[in-house]
Amino acid sequence: MTLKQTPLNADHRAMGAKMVDFGGWDMPLHYGSQLDEHHQVRNDAGMFDVSHMRVVDLKGADVRDFLRYLLANNVDKLQSPGKALYSCLLRQDGGIIDDLIVYFMNESWFRIVVNAGTADKDIAWMKEQASAHAPQLQITPRNDLAMIAVQGPNAATKLWAALPGSQKISEGLKPFNAAELDAFFIARTGYTGEDGFEIILPSTAASALWQALHDAGVKPIGLGARDTLRLEAGMNLYGHDMDETTNPIESGLAWTIDLASERDFIGKTALLGQPRSRKLVGLVLQTRGVLRDHQAVHSSHGDGEITSGSFSPTLNQSIALARVPAAVEIGDLVQVAVRDKMLTAKVVKYPFVRNGKGLI
Repeated sequence: MTLKQTPLNADHRAMGAKMVDFGGWDMPLHYGSQLDEHHQVRNDAGMFDVSHMRVVDLKGADVRDFLRYLLANNVDKLQSPGKALYSCLLRQDGGIIDDLIVYFMNESWFRIVVNAGTADKDIAWMKEQASAHAPQLQITPRNDLAMIAVQGPNAATKLWAALPGSQKISEGLKPFNAAELDAFFIARTGYTGEDGFEIILPSTAASALWQALHDAGVKPIGLGARDTLRLEAGMNLYGHDMDETTNPIESGLAWTIDLASERDFIGKTALLGQPRSRKLVGLVLQTRGVLRDHQAVHSSHGDGEITSGSFSPTLNQSIALARVPAAVEIGDLVQVAVRDKMLTAKVVKYPFVRNGKGLI
């Protein structure tokens, strides 16, 4: 099978990246040291190629009404241009098709960014729902766009040095807001728990910006460090911490569901009727060892499973997200099956790290 490539594929190879198959995409795992890259983002600034994620533009007079029905979170929260909202895309039974970010551009144009592995499924679902509820709506996958994330405490100053004009339009942006600079769409969002931006731009301009950022002292970061950074930040990964067999309530995403308004949305009836038997918690291993995905978790209230686990370079200990019985409380001790041993872990409130600081 031929792997798909982002517009920055040649740039990754020129910078010495170790490339791997990531869901059918040829992507950089690291550029030498995953550990160094992790600390680079926590302490300075790093850049990620996230061009495999899919930008989808929805346009039409009825786009807001359609999104009110399509998404679990309420797009009525989006009233100013560039404002963003995190939401889940649900099945009728409440299962999570994907998690996404939606941006309000104007009353006839919203922009959605979906995950790479679920993009085709997401778009097919959107079109299926639109055919029944908003047949005049235009749903356009923007395959002509790339996406670069710049993250870290020095991300802003280094982006401004690399991209003339960006400081003026982005310096005052609060998190989950975006602004346009010619063909560049600059959002103060990210997946690391640090300050930074995600820049959506024409594919033809991606290599030049990547090189300009590198010249400004922003180092490239691979998928390996991206995963440990997002885990420390307590951010869900689709296919691990949530999927179509789980709902937002048991995935730590109840805050993304708007049940206060009277609007109906796909999955609402199912969510209201489901018992809250499981929840997502943080775990910190109390002994030597490493927590990994799918390890069994045993508590006095029943069994659960680690959904994402790794060694935390910032905390210098092993951490995890785990789905456990709802009766498990913060501060409880549980047992995790690590190979042939049962190791003790403490239940904690996540995120584990935010803005470079340990929180546990």
